[in-house]
Amino acid sequence: MGKAVTTATKTKSAVLAALGEKAQRLEVALDEVTLTLTAGDYHDAMQVLHTAPDCQFEQLIDLCGVDYSGYGSQPWDGARFAVVVHLLSASHNQRLRVRAFCDDDSFPRMDSVTDIWSSANWFEREAFDLFGIVFDGHDDLRRILTDYGFSGHPLRKDFPLTGHVEVRYDAERQRVVYEPVSIEPREITPRIIRERHYAEGV
Repeated sequence: MGKAVTTATKTKSAVLAALGEKAQRLEVALDEVTLTLTAGDYHDAMQVLHTAPDCQFEQLIDLCGVDYSGYGSQPWDGARFAVVVHLLSASHNQRLRVRAFCDDDSFPRMDSVTDIWSSANWFEREAFDLFGIVFDGHDDLRRILTDYGFSGHPLRKDFPLTGHVEVRYDAERQRVVYEPVSIEPREITPRIIRERHYAEGV
């Protein structure tokens, strides 16, 4: 436990020293370091994190989009979309979570980091496909999980659970056809029944 806290504190200090004022917010929770950046500082800060001697985050482990609308039980009053990246420094045995919020909720965009880490390529395509976040500077930004003619971005919280269309094979026409969804939308909440004295004395 002590070693993990020491590593997180060391990582936080190294990141703060390398980025200075670019680090909008830097916090340690559950022995993990999370850095928050503005969209404008995102690419330059990521370049510093990759090359700074005390950081050297050589590997981008994961990148994803997040839709914060209706976050938790309280209304969310910040920017709706964010890009979250997990970095690893094998040289210093340290990890870092980076979060940057998109400036415009109606057209979320962020600089691509594929020129820094090539592993970001497919992750950025996935975030574009599922959340509609556009990555400026990406060489081949197109859908990766949904069909070419797919409408919308399925992991946005305002996307209907049943989607907009359903796909089936039509034997008469001998091809796949798209039709309006025929399923009535409904909320399904599982009913949990426990014994009368469940968990007593635990």
